[in-house]
Amino acid sequence: MVTPYPETTSADENAGGEWKPFPERLNAVPFRISSGSIPGISVEAYQEDNQSWKKHVNAYKRINKILDSGRYRNIMDMNAGLGSFAAALESPKLWVMNVMPTIAEKDTLGVIFERGLIGIYHDWCEAFSTYPRTYDLIHANGVFSLYEDRCDAEDILLEMDRILRPEGAVIFRDKADVLIKVKRIVQGMRWNTKMVDHEDGPLVPEKILFAVKQYWVAGQNVSSH
Repeated sequence: MVTPYPETTSADENAGGEWKPFPERLNAVPFRISSGSIPGISVEAYQEDNQSWKKHVNAYKRINKILDSGRYRNIMDMNAGLGSFAAALESPKLWVMNVMPTIAEKDTLGVIFERGLIGIYHDWCEAFSTYPRTYDLIHANGVFSLYEDRCDAEDILLEMDRILRPEGAVIFRDKADVLIKVKRIVQGMRWNTKMVDHEDGPLVPEKILFAVKQYWVAGQNVSSH
């Protein structure tokens, strides 16, 4: 599947608008947003999404102190939306693969590209081609709610385990009941976990689950030194 350029009204018009230089381009309003090419996503909604993810990422950094350290170089966002998670993380120490689920309500991969980010379509009920690399950090925002009636959570988690390096981390953001189920499964996979409230407090139904994949052999967890 190829993401087409937005339509133009004249031969002189630049399809996709004028692109700003990077990194200014990362937070500028993409042409697909300003031109109204994506129904239901206004300039204001885009800017609010940007601010929300800056707030979320700052909250992540308070829990996972090494998020800014360069320890996580290869990062994946399994449900990238407008790419604002990757934009909030922006650093020369890392790169983010932004995945647009094929069943997502809105196709925003073009917005991700216009922001100067890398992206791809994928159905998480299927295997993900990881050649030639695995990932240090995976971000799963609403993934398990999105696929609740599509495929088993166990299958998605096993695929995540396959593409995640030992001592790699996962950040799950989802409804509390969904994360309780996910936590039970990943503990059986010998991942260490920590559930925390939304940064706006315990009354928000959305929670965050942090997990770290451990080295293990012969049925026992072992630490690397």
